[in-house]
Amino acid sequence: MIQVGQYNTLRVLRHVEFGLYLDDGKDGILLPKRFMPQNVKDGDDLEVFIYHDGDDRLIATTQNPKGIVGDIVKLRTISTTPLGAFMDWGLMKDVFVPKSQQINKIIPNGEYLVKIYIDQQTGRIAATEKFESDLSNEDLTVKEFDEVKLTVYRRTDIGYVVIINNKHTGVLHHNEIYRNITEGDKIDGFIKKIYPKTNKIDVSTGKKGYQRVEDESSKIIRLLKENEGHLSFDDKSNPDAIYEYFQMSKKTFKMTIGNLYKKRIIKFENDGITLIE
Repeated sequence: MIQVGQYNTLRVLRHVEFGLYLDDGKDGILLPKRFMPQNVKDGDDLEVFIYHDGDDRLIATTQNPKGIVGDIVKLRTISTTPLGAFMDWGLMKDVFVPKSQQINKIIPNGEYLVKIYIDQQTGRIAATEKFESDLSNEDLTVKEFDEVKLTVYRRTDIGYVVIINNKHTGVLHHNEIYRNITEGDKIDGFIKKIYPKTNKIDVSTGKKGYQRVEDESSKIIRLLKENEGHLSFDDKSNPDAIYEYFQMSKKTFKMTIGNLYKKRIIKFENDGITLIE
């Protein structure tokens, strides 16, 4: 069954002058010629995104939209009308935000956080700013230390409220933020703590525990190789200087170089770290 607003893997039925038709169990869905992969043959399976064209017909594309149905993404406004706004979501046809689904005064070239959904009346893909009621921590689908996808939602006194996997909300505290972030940014993270009585969630960026250390190890080794095997940083270096150069906290940096030292990959000398050949 075809899923509109999602990626579908469909078999090639036949080639025509203006593209090819993919098997939908009926007459076929057109993939326009401009989006055809090279050397594709009848009978091949293709992964395509399905949506409606301007004539309300289902159409396929190999382009990648900025969000599929269910995703919460930041999109830029292309134009506005009395009925709503059109936003760029990476496809030739812009996605529509009906006036009834707007919270802010949407203006051209503005960027807004919206959720992609299927309009029940038209069956078409649309977007809405009114998605907060869809976010709930009542029945959690995550547990502590799970790796998750985070969307920055809004700033608070203690950090940022983030959207977890497009389903739940959590807090990313200021002391867990090591780079500039803004509303709508997408960040890889993990569940740091779940409070049992309230189901409130604290999150952290990156990967948990030593997985994070291993990722940062590769970065430090690469930077050492790019700088003739020596960097003028160690566990006594200024935290701001560490963050500016390595894009990591001093705590993570100290854990990482400590791990590299134990493995005899680096040594401490000349007020810094040196790669052991």
